[in-house]
Amino acid sequence: MDMATSPGTVPPIDHGNYERLVARARTVEAMPTAIAHPCDAASLHGALDAAKAGFIVPILVGPRARIEAVAQAEGLDLAGIAIVDTPHSVASAAKAVELVREGQAALLMKGSLHSDELLAAITARDTGLRTGRRVSHVFVMDVPSYAEPLFITDAAVNIFPDLDAKRDIVQNAIDLHVGLGLGRPRVAILSAVETVTTSIPSTIEAAALCKMADRGQITGGDLDGPLALDNAISPEAARIKGIVSPVAGRAQILVAPDLEAGNMLAKNLTFMAGADAAGVVLGARVPVILTSRADTLKTRLASCAVAVLYAQARLRQPKLGG
Repeated sequence: MDMATSPGTVPPIDHGNYERLVARARTVEAMPTAIAHPCDAASLHGALDAAKAGFIVPILVGPRARIEAVAQAEGLDLAGIAIVDTPHSVASAAKAVELVREGQAALLMKGSLHSDELLAAITARDTGLRTGRRVSHVFVMDVPSYAEPLFITDAAVNIFPDLDAKRDIVQNAIDLHVGLGLGRPRVAILSAVETVTTSIPSTIEAAALCKMADRGQITGGDLDGPLALDNAISPEAARIKGIVSPVAGRAQILVAPDLEAGNMLAKNLTFMAGADAAGVVLGARVPVILTSRADTLKTRLASCAVAVLYAQARLRQPKLGG
């Protein structure tokens, strides 16, 4: 069921943030993309819709018979679409990663396999797509009550990241924001309170991350933290608390203390505030398009647009992370 018509959800208000990303992605060259195991209707539609939009040149990696059966059932035309036959989902993930390593694909896209299967292939020590960065996930959210795109990280990959992992999570999100042409971001390191408190370890790590930015260990963004959610996104809440910074009340990137908090925040915005959430995994050699079966067409296309635009930016500025 489309999220906009699901019971108990708020109808989304379109601010045009995704439309602007999609329009920009239409101006760049389509990128060869390995779609790992597109063996259900949602993932196959997503790949072909992105190809029709001109974002990607799809390479379907999975059991040929299953892919063709889904296409026939859905009335989808696979003429001219490359299919790499594999026996099962684990092999699909491994082969899709191999295509990237060999230079045959410039992007990865998740199909109907479990995210853990694809991430395991990406992070495999000898055959994966590791870089010097920790792999992390970013939701690029279009929130009806917020005037600009809101990034939330990490809500899908790192469960309880330590300080070193959080440094990479923050840097990945900053690089994405800059790479999408959205400028130098305001980054809020979230916790339950806005004061450094020994009984809440995430407040100490937030303060450490801000000092790391002061020392050049994190670059490209303005950091503040710890910040509670209200004084990260509400100017009035920040004013009442007496917090004065370039970030407080105006954050563009929200860094969650752990996956549970980030995941609940993103889903809260989606299902209770009518937000759309495009997802991408960073820190590997190439961006990874991470879609869900519940995603709308607009969200799937936005995820592809984000990955394509960022991949193109990385080609122009190699210092940007995965």
